[in-house]
Amino acid sequence: MPRFSVIVPAYQVQAYLPECLESVLSQSYADLELIAVDDCSPDACGAVIDEFAARDPRVRAVHLPENTGLGPARNAGMERATGDYLVFLDGDDTLAPDALLAIAGRLEETGDPDVLVYDYARTYWSGETVRNRAAAELTERGPAPFRLTDRPGLLNLLMVAWNKAYRREFTEHAGFVFPPGYYEDTPWTYPVLMTAGSIATLDRVCVHYRQRRAGGILRTASERHFDVFDQYDRVFAYLDEHPGLACWRPVLFRRMVDHLVTVHARRDRLPRGTHAAFLRRARSHYRRHRAPGAPVPARARIHHALIRFGLHRTYRALRLASALRRGAVRLSGRLLGALRSAALLLHYRVQRLLPLRADHAVFTPHGDDGHGGDPGALESAFRAVAPHLRTAWVVRPGHPHAVPPGARPLVPGTAAHWSALARSAYLVGDTGLGPRPVRRKGQVVVRTQDGTPLGHTGLDLLERPAAARDTDFARLLEDVDRWDYVVSASRHSTLVWERAYPGRYTTLEYGRPCTDRFHTATGADVAGLREALGVPEGAVAVLYVPAHRDYRRTQRPLLDLERVARRLGPRFVVLARTRHPLGGPPAGSSGRVLDVTGHPSVTSLCLASDALVTDYSPLMFDYAGLDRPIVLCADDREAYEAARGTYVDLRAFPPGAVAGSEEELIDIFATGHWRGSHSDRRRAAFRARFCPHDDGRAAERVARRVVFGETCLPPVVPLHERRPVPSAAAASEAPPPLATVPQQQPGGPQAVTDRV
Repeated sequence: MPRFSVIVPAYQVQAYLPECLESVLSQSYADLELIAVDDCSPDACGAVIDEFAARDPRVRAVHLPENTGLGPARNAGMERATGDYLVFLDGDDTLAPDALLAIAGRLEETGDPDVLVYDYARTYWSGETVRNRAAAELTERGPAPFRLTDRPGLLNLLMVAWNKAYRREFTEHAGFVFPPGYYEDTPWTYPVLMTAGSIATLDRVCVHYRQRRAGGILRTASERHFDVFDQYDRVFAYLDEHPGLACWRPVLFRRMVDHLVTVHARRDRLPRGTHAAFLRRARSHYRRHRAPGAPVPARARIHHALIRFGLHRTYRALRLASALRRGAVRLSGRLLGALRSAALLLHYRVQRLLPLRADHAVFTPHGDDGHGGDPGALESAFRAVAPHLRTAWVVRPGHPHAVPPGARPLVPGTAAHWSALARSAYLVGDTGLGPRPVRRKGQVVVRTQDGTPLGHTGLDLLERPAAARDTDFARLLEDVDRWDYVVSASRHSTLVWERAYPGRYTTLEYGRPCTDRFHTATGADVAGLREALGVPEGAVAVLYVPAHRDYRRTQRPLLDLERVARRLGPRFVVLARTRHPLGGPPAGSSGRVLDVTGHPSVTSLCLASDALVTDYSPLMFDYAGLDRPIVLCADDREAYEAARGTYVDLRAFPPGAVAGSEEELIDIFATGHWRGSHSDRRRAAFRARFCPHDDGRAAERVARRVVFGETCLPPVVPLHERRPVPSAAAASEAPPPLATVPQQQPGGPQAVTDRV
């Protein structure tokens, strides 16, 4: 007897059915049977099901002689189910990776309840994924299992069958079956939840609910949407047959009214000319099923009045008035926006006529990541080198933490911001100034680039359309023409910047300012950062930072981080800084994968970690200056280089150990090769080439050159004399034999490079 019987009805979903079935069969929890029901589909659904059944014995193919609809097709699957739990999945949706493993773990934790409710996310054709808005109802805090009376908020969730797992014996004993017609989930889900003796929740996305551009039942105009009335008749008939559930009548009545309003309001459901008839039937149902004395929420009274009295013409008039009001609001907003833009442009032009403020500097960071990166390091250095300077920091509303102490906050697009751009002597940032600002005579524009370049950038993207996407190269060159200085970390960076961003600027090859903190931080700072992130004392923190894939519409996880953490054991913790937040930890997780995607400072994450795992992220160049182990892990080199291209052949010149798969990555850490002597020699050569000036004084050198024009700058500390702050693991324990700390070879770093 399998643990799960996954029932998939299929009708005219041939384009999506293979992905659906594959998402079930590829689950990490394999104790299942897949019952795929061909509802006499006129397309190739039946053939697809037979192909999967032929290759995997867990698939049971069911072919119905005639089209019966979604409900009866599910019933046919239930008749053949033998699993402990029933899981329903529509033929155009998919199970999330490891969903069944998480469901099985939660069922075991909660003592095999009658029903387990889990979450879903809507996936759009554009690749966008949006989690259910009512996910807060699925919190796992509090007693579990429970009854619906303890958590009535579950009725606020989408009333569908495929976001729950049902104990098969419970459904068979209660005699639950799906009715025919549209909205068949309604008379199934409400009775199931009300009758269940035990319910549990799983706060995890287990189903990806596909939002089709066309072809979906709920987006097809048909008189079959009138089936909703029969379905609610079945719900209230169930209440009449079970007097003990009468307390739910007011709640279900309000849910019915909301549902009827939704069906009536959606333009893509009811055919033209049927709306009045729909409201007449809705009025009849309102009077038939109304619970006397049931309170109506204030915000729903208009909807209840429309349904109660069948006010079709009134409803149309209200919709027309609402549309006119929205149009007027949009038009007035555009007019006000145009007037505001014109006023700000006039203000900016007036400010440009006024004298420059020689003691003012504006720092513009990319995004809202706080006072960090190269602009943050330079802002601190400007104030330290030239105390007379008054600095301003551009920050969006709602991010007060991003303003450094002593700097004046500037909100983009305000009059104060335009005044600062027009009159400040120094404009520093790692993002473009925009199309309107003009560099005045006497102004100095300093551009800090986004790290050491690995993937192609600037004009080199002209031959890489997948990576360039909508890049406006003409505007990019206009921005380049306003630069006076470009900060460079190494000779490699200088050569790339000057070719990819050709202009008349001066390159300041002084090192990366943001890496100064690697040399000025203390062991206490590292310990404080680790404690704030939740890294256990004595653990080895591995920072995982993958690069963006230009050739992928969705940025799926490249590694199963939970599996990696489990395989490495309790001594390791993974700090995951992925392209998108990971969401809540799955049921049964190790608790050693910490999602730091939203952390404001990647520099702090580097300091808190003991090693870096990446593929093509340019962060590896900065991290090499920290002199901590780096492991490369990528299995799509050809695809990445075809889409983006790389300036450095990491196969010939890696910064450390190299893994070609997840299994090899686990082996590198398990055997200690991640910090072995061979990896250390590679890192030393990599560091000598790409971090020649990162000694803790890069920002000071830039500030002295820009503000005072100094050319006799503080000398660069030789590589063998630099002492970046050690990692917590290196400082707290003696390294094993295979992980000896590399000693400087006679002859300096060049001798190390020559021997690699």
